Amino acid sequence: MTHIRRPITTAPRTGLNREELWSDQDKGLIKCWEIGRDRAARFPELAHRCLAGELPVLGWKGGVSRSLKKNAKFGCLKYLAQWQGLRGEDLDIDLTQERTLTCSSTNMVVTFTPDRAKYVNQEPA
Repeated sequence: MTHIRRPITTAPRTGLNREELWSDQDKGLIKCWEIGRDRAARFPELAHRCLAGELPVLGWKGGVSRSLKKNAKFGCLKYLAQWQGLRGEDLDIDLTQERTLTCSSTNMVVTFTPDRAKYVNQEPA
């Protein structure tokens, strides 16, 4: 499975153990997306910021709180999945591709990548 898709109309999953949530073929992306959907309901202002194209700081690498000297950074696909959930979008992530977005509030360019080595040791935003 290299492309993870779920329609926004899909009910959240229940009764799964930690292994099934985080280590299955989707690599935890569905759970991150479900968390984003839940957070959108609990934090409508955060959801609104995401819908406006912001990339706010979340629990995964990829969010930006300010502009850095270097205008580009890498983020993880788990961030992208949670962001899609916050926006109320279908989950749609290709595990073999990078996807680049520009934060509407900081103009930082973030490339979401499946390559963990690209985002692990970079300076924090």
